[in-house]
Amino acid sequence: MTDQAVGGGHLPPGMAEGPVTAAPGQRAPGPRADGASARHSTTGFTGRRRELKELHADIARAGLDTLSGRKGTRSRVLLIAGRPGSGRTALAEELLRELADGHPDGVLRATLTGPGGEPADTGRTARDLLAALGADAPPGAAEDELAEQLREALAGRRALLFLDDAPGAEQVEPLLPDAPDCLVVVVSQGPLTGIPDVRPCALGGLDSAAGVELLSRYAGPTRITVDPRTADSVAEECGGQPAALVLAGAWLAARPKSSVADLYQALRAVDLPPDLPTGARPLFRAFRLAHDALPAPAARILRLITLAPGGLVDAHIASALAGCSVAAAATTLADFTALGLLRPVAPEDDEAPAADAGTGAPDPALRPRYRLPGCLDPLARELLREHERPADIQLARARMLERTVRLLQSCRAMGEPADSPAREKVDGLPRSLRFCSRGAAAHWLRSRRGALLDAARIAVADGELDTLDRRLMAALTRTLLVHQGPEAAAPDLYALHGLVLQVAERRELPREKAAALLNLADLDGQAGRTAQALTRYRGALEAARSVQDPVATGRALESLGGTYTALGDWQRAADWYGRALELRLARGESGDAARLQGRIGGAHTYAGRWGEALKAWRAAVGTYRRTGDVAGQARATGEVARVQEYAGRPEEALRTCLEALGIARKAGDGRLEAALQLRIADTLDRLGDPAAARLHRAVGERLLEDHSE
Repeated sequence: MTDQAVGGGHLPPGMAEGPVTAAPGQRAPGPRADGASARHSTTGFTGRRRELKELHADIARAGLDTLSGRKGTRSRVLLIAGRPGSGRTALAEELLRELADGHPDGVLRATLTGPGGEPADTGRTARDLLAALGADAPPGAAEDELAEQLREALAGRRALLFLDDAPGAEQVEPLLPDAPDCLVVVVSQGPLTGIPDVRPCALGGLDSAAGVELLSRYAGPTRITVDPRTADSVAEECGGQPAALVLAGAWLAARPKSSVADLYQALRAVDLPPDLPTGARPLFRAFRLAHDALPAPAARILRLITLAPGGLVDAHIASALAGCSVAAAATTLADFTALGLLRPVAPEDDEAPAADAGTGAPDPALRPRYRLPGCLDPLARELLREHERPADIQLARARMLERTVRLLQSCRAMGEPADSPAREKVDGLPRSLRFCSRGAAAHWLRSRRGALLDAARIAVADGELDTLDRRLMAALTRTLLVHQGPEAAAPDLYALHGLVLQVAERRELPREKAAALLNLADLDGQAGRTAQALTRYRGALEAARSVQDPVATGRALESLGGTYTALGDWQRAADWYGRALELRLARGESGDAARLQGRIGGAHTYAGRWGEALKAWRAAVGTYRRTGDVAGQARATGEVARVQEYAGRPEEALRTCLEALGIARKAGDGRLEAALQLRIADTLDRLGDPAAARLHRAVGERLLEDHSE
């Protein structure tokens, strides 16, 4: 088991307030709250040694269950509590690094708060953790079911579970594994009331020496060494908060001619809101100082990237939001990273997609991805509300959705054959929107999957861009099917169909509602939720009939019949199939009508109603004959023989089976011919003719061997 990351960490270099996104088998090398690479954290971690020692002592200390004389049944929970920007995640990452060797099943990571501060969906988090463990979960499964599956998947493992930015105990408790050899490390702002035996470690600011050291890593040591007393004052003004120190150090690093005293005066000159809590002032000052020093276009991009779905931004998203070129957006995002305003996201795969050597334009799959720090996100959102008009924000969202739709169309086209119309259409797009290969397109889809789903959710919740969000969901659905296939994509498709249903109900679109209900019901039925599937099929039937949609109506009727068949309710199954048959016959759809006649015959056969079964199967034989489907006629004739045998009429069954054999030979269906030969042999045995039975069985077995290769 290797490091896995789940959810959206959202911190910049130096803060490590979100999870380090790591690919299977590797650790993400991005900068940490101390300014050092995660690969060199042994020598680069600044301060917090006392807290690390206390955390190790807490792990070694006996739990309440052990003190009572029995081994604990649940994982131990360590809590690192502190204000966002205090370096709490950096401390957690250092602890995980030191504990990794003792947990061979690796590290699982999840972030429990979204970029906007909303609690993450627990069911979605559990599903993503299961995926990281290589375990499948049925689409549409309830939160409790997913949490139980997660506990089962972790049972018997020795793993580390890192839950970052937890809003409270109600988001943590369902994810706790019943595995005493696992250890859970939680980062939160407050206590986890209600979870027993939690070992808390509360963080304040860094001491003066550690704060100055962190400042010097970004600003360089020379100016710090020249004026150490003012450097101490800057560290104190930043409250010892790593996030504020990183921003202050980066501000100074970007101004080689400024002194530490200039930085101190600039921080002190930032106006504070009158009601701002004391603990929030250092980060507010440092962020406003960094923002106000930006050129106006760059400052606007910083504010607008708070609209990026899932907190994930790249040059295309920033370009669409700000209405600037992709190249300008790429340069600005790189500058933000140097200033500590963004954090680069490490690649999720060991193998990067190949670049297109024929052009100089970067492939969309190769563009770096970034996250806005969680501690900076509310500050940037407040500036967005102050500086941007609602109409401009809506326009930015519309541009972002339109760009995403075009990228999805390009991504889907790369999964099609080279001479397909979709590929030809994409060839006309600008180079920045085209992928160099199918692998590059699949990589882009995989790495942006969570953000793309979030884009659809946000657009639906917004409710003002329903035309664009419908296009987005349609494009995402088709792209997932092309690159992942229906089975692997089923959980994401279930979520998308649910969003389509919301829009259809809000906009009173019966056709879309019927289609969404049918798709959801299909997935419910595959997951064994037959009662829910029946309800949705009936809802789809009602919506389809309201607009006289024969395609959706027929599908709903037939699906109801199939669901009752799965339940073993043969009478209701035959009834619904019969209603679907009437519709097919009225529309002159003979092929579908013959198939439904066979399903009616099958339902009556299972119910033991031989007369009605024979009538339905003979009708199917006649329909197949009229349409010229010889293979279908042979199969239906064979089923007539089967029903005759069940009804206790073996002589008739033998004659009918021989007739079916002749038709199968005309159709050239060797496997059906083999099956009929074996059935004839069984019938001859029952009629007391073993010699003839042996001949037919030998022929059938030989045919079966010939067609099994």
